[in-house]
Amino acid sequence: MPLRHSSVLRLVLILLLGHASLLASQSFPRSDPEAQGVASTGVLDFVNKVESKKMNLHSVMLVRHGHVVAEGWWAPYAHDLRHTLYSLSKSFTSTAVGIAADEGKLSLDDKVISFFPQDVPATVSANLSEMRVKHLLMMGTGHKACALFGPGFSKPEGNWVQTVLSRPVEFEPGTHFVYNNGATFTLAAIVQKATGQTLLNYLNLHLFEPLGIENAEWELNPQGYNTGAWGLRVTTEDIAKLGQLYLKNGVWRGKRILSENWVREATKAQIKNAAGKDPAKDAASDWAQGYGFQFWRCRNDAFRGDGAFGQYCIVMPKQDAVVAITSETNDMQIILNAVWDHILPALKAERLPADNRASDELKAKLASLSLPFPSGQPSSPQAARVNKRTFSIAENTLGVRSISLDFSSDTCTFTMLDTQAEHKIECGLGKWKRGETDISPAPLHLATTKTFSRSPVACAGAWSDENTFVMHWRFVETAHYQSVTCRFTGDEIQVEFKKSAALLNPSGKDGRPVLNGRVVGK
Repeated sequence: MPLRHSSVLRLVLILLLGHASLLASQSFPRSDPEAQGVASTGVLDFVNKVESKKMNLHSVMLVRHGHVVAEGWWAPYAHDLRHTLYSLSKSFTSTAVGIAADEGKLSLDDKVISFFPQDVPATVSANLSEMRVKHLLMMGTGHKACALFGPGFSKPEGNWVQTVLSRPVEFEPGTHFVYNNGATFTLAAIVQKATGQTLLNYLNLHLFEPLGIENAEWELNPQGYNTGAWGLRVTTEDIAKLGQLYLKNGVWRGKRILSENWVREATKAQIKNAAGKDPAKDAASDWAQGYGFQFWRCRNDAFRGDGAFGQYCIVMPKQDAVVAITSETNDMQIILNAVWDHILPALKAERLPADNRASDELKAKLASLSLPFPSGQPSSPQAARVNKRTFSIAENTLGVRSISLDFSSDTCTFTMLDTQAEHKIECGLGKWKRGETDISPAPLHLATTKTFSRSPVACAGAWSDENTFVMHWRFVETAHYQSVTCRFTGDEIQVEFKKSAALLNPSGKDGRPVLNGRVVGK
């Protein structure tokens, strides 16, 4: 072949490959709601309801017939930010098991102990011996309680696989449901054993790349396993992509990712999970409709993956719809109720006539979403008195040694020196200011895991009175924020921290001490 023809062919191949890569990573197409049979008024009612009830949503995305018809992020959360999924991570772990099973890397009937010959206890009980991969998937391991952490369990820094395998298996596997982080973590470890890759690396190749999910992060445990049961961070649209894959029976843009049989088995009720004491209460609960393979069955013949504080991937096969939600709530049922009360009735069987007024109102509402700043004024006479002064902090359990605040016209830089390093937070005054920090966002310490050294953060501050400056630090790739209150009296400062997880609960406590300090040199 002449050189010039070879070069042209190479260029064509590069362009074709680039085009294929672009198609893989493209977002969903966008559409007006009515064009996909969705009443804009119903979606607007949903948004107004979650705001009026202060459900603390961070994002919502509605996909109908493969098109995004409504999407919104409550500032400072945004479309480009990942979000910690908590137990919604479990549905991604399950998907990895499904892909590995489809590839023949493992079988759902494989015995759990067969993957960990070095970690089994000296005496293997009959129930442990009969525990299969499918029992881990359905949360039917036979354990009476979570097999990973709790009173009398091995330390989180220890060998997690040994911890799970050492727990008593009180029931015959497959007969007793108990929500069990140990089961899902063990699935993550099995994927790694069966494929020779970490759970995240395996999903990057077989799920995330085909679906155009980029820059996913997943916590690692001390032995180098992804945590599986929690710890994944992806975007809201990535959550919707997983839902769409299952909605379409494992096919993504014409390419089969999962077998139809896996999708059917994963999303049907494999085990009963209703309390059974109050039929009326069970009928009204989306946590009593049966459990599949790391997916919950829902009312209205839907199914979902979900995570603590309100992370949802809701799939409605009959309506050909997916709803992805991130939030921080202490009442997860109330958000699902709002979906059934407002979004579900808005999904019509046929295309609707254009409703420009309602559609424009919905778009305007979704474009203006914002979480509240701390209430108060952007400035105070006290700001000039404390500006750039260093406060020496009395001995405390946090190891904090000094604090200073640097006020400008629209920003306050909060600097805290502890025994480890100097930490800075920049707060907008009357606005959100995005940045990064190495201050830990973790509200819960389930275990010692390898996480992320620096966190994206968005902060805002205000003077609630002349002597009190309040900041909200939102760790925008998590569900959480911290309220930090600085009270000034003469040459003294008092700093109080409150985690949002504690603020959500009227009886919740933060546990960190109030810091007390005095201006250096006074």
